[in-house]
Amino acid sequence: MARRCFYSFHYKPDVWRDSQIRNIGAVEGNRPATDNDWETVTSGGANKIKEWIADQMNGRTCTVVLIGAGTANRRWINYEIAESWIKGKGVVGIHIHNLENSQGQQSSKGNNPLYYVKFKSGKRLSTVANTYDPPRTTGRGVYSYISDHIEDWIEEAIKIRAAN
Repeated sequence: MARRCFYSFHYKPDVWRDSQIRNIGAVEGNRPATDNDWETVTSGGANKIKEWIADQMNGRTCTVVLIGAGTANRRWINYEIAESWIKGKGVVGIHIHNLENSQGQQSSKGNNPLYYVKFKSGKRLSTVANTYDPPRTTGRGVYSYISDHIEDWIEEAIKIRAAN
């Protein structure tokens, strides 16, 4: 049975790449927001966004952070990562810059968003949770590599969280 995971990603530039990961089928993900959904949520302010995120995370065991060129250190990405950890969910990052977008373009590699989330002690989440950068250069190769490994990465993230 597929794990139920929450996907965290920078919507506009990476929604096409995100959909490729969702289509692997090894992981059951939260329903992606449409442009209209997100506009409705964001027009309600910070509390409405937090409610929406909490609803989307409900019943999930792990957060999969799909890392594109501009994912790191975004307000709501940081919030989703921190909330996931606080709520006892595994957290794993996967670089998706070499997957192609709807125009067949790859992007530049982004910074690790787990680096920007800190514990009260000042220790960074990136020193505890793992991030993976598939060692392939073609979109097809990256997709295949992620498909072959995502279940193991998620299980490992859940174990890491349980131990911390």
